[in-house]
Amino acid sequence: MKEEVIKKAFEDAKEQYASLGVNVDNAIEKLDKSSISIHCWQADDVIGFENPDGQLSGGIQTTGNYPGKARTIEELQKDIEKVLTLIPGKHRLSLHAIYGDFGGEFVERDQIEPKHFQTWMDWAKKTGVKLDFNSTFFSHPKSGEYTLSSFDPEIRNFWKEHLRRCRRIAEEMGRQQGDACIHNIWVHDGEKDKTVSRFQHRELLKQSLDEVLAEKISTDYLKDSVECKLFGIGSESYVVGSHEFYMGYAVKNNMMLTLDAGHFHPTEVISDKISSMLLFVPEINLHVSRPERWDSDHVVILSDELLALSQEIVRSGYADRVHMGLDYFDASINRLGAYVTGIRAAQKAMLQALLEPTDKLRTYEKQDKKFQRLAYLEELKAMPWNAVYNYYCMREGIPVGEEFIKEIEAYEESTTSKR
Repeated sequence: MKEEVIKKAFEDAKEQYASLGVNVDNAIEKLDKSSISIHCWQADDVIGFENPDGQLSGGIQTTGNYPGKARTIEELQKDIEKVLTLIPGKHRLSLHAIYGDFGGEFVERDQIEPKHFQTWMDWAKKTGVKLDFNSTFFSHPKSGEYTLSSFDPEIRNFWKEHLRRCRRIAEEMGRQQGDACIHNIWVHDGEKDKTVSRFQHRELLKQSLDEVLAEKISTDYLKDSVECKLFGIGSESYVVGSHEFYMGYAVKNNMMLTLDAGHFHPTEVISDKISSMLLFVPEINLHVSRPERWDSDHVVILSDELLALSQEIVRSGYADRVHMGLDYFDASINRLGAYVTGIRAAQKAMLQALLEPTDKLRTYEKQDKKFQRLAYLEELKAMPWNAVYNYYCMREGIPVGEEFIKEIEAYEESTTSKR
């Protein structure tokens, strides 16, 4: 797309938005400061480097066998670096504990240390990316139906030590990057069929978390977040860490809560939870995915729910307390294409939310002018927001529109197809 065409479309869009009282330049600058925490596990199918030949378990499943997945830290870093050239803005990278640099040796999860992630910390500093972190409770011989909520004290102790060490790793990441690392705690514990001891397992999970989180670490370096789930593969009947469990835990302990778009009932949306949870927890961490009838973690697209989610973040007035991260993995298509499509969709939704004349809509609402409010919301759908996004990409030296497709095709031909 020619530069003069992009500029002309942008100036026209700017004029149209100005007529609604929207400052487009301000919206672009806010979008530019909105970092997305990009998940490391799309490019290698959630395998990690603890055991490259390992199999996924504990409610995790990747489908498809598209060629070219990352096999080493170097390949994964190169893939992510390529992705960063195809999206505007400064972003973060979310790592799972199985993605450490273990030097070709097997390191048990209750023995991992910050030194195993120094390679990532050095890379992040070089590339200007901030890191987030995730404990890894799945895909391990000791991660059966239960981990932190197991009736077996040896199993619980193993995973408690893993969690302690993950917090210290995240702390060191935060210290080195000069910005708090968000450490997400998701535990897959649960059962496929009818469960009698629901209270007992939840009591054990609470006790395990209380014991580990009793070690106080400055929030200047580390911010813990707990993530809920309704059901998963192999835990269709019962998940210990339900929404009610972690909502209560986060509120009681004044800590961050993670809401994953695919972890609820198919007719339930997390956009409606933002305004409630912001009243009771200090911050919210989001895992944005696209559930197709269930928690299937499809590539994020510009859906009604993604837009509603972004609108609720902006409308709340507390965007600085909501952290957006992505969580999807698709091995059936080009993995970098999946990355870029999903990240751009998240940015486009946020831009549309930032271009909304919220004050005008709120005035209509207070005046009980509900027809006017509805009419404006419908007209906004046809506003030229994409001309603004195209201009933003061009300004940042990023491929505009569909131009990123040929960039990914070229990278596939030169790099991933040779793996």
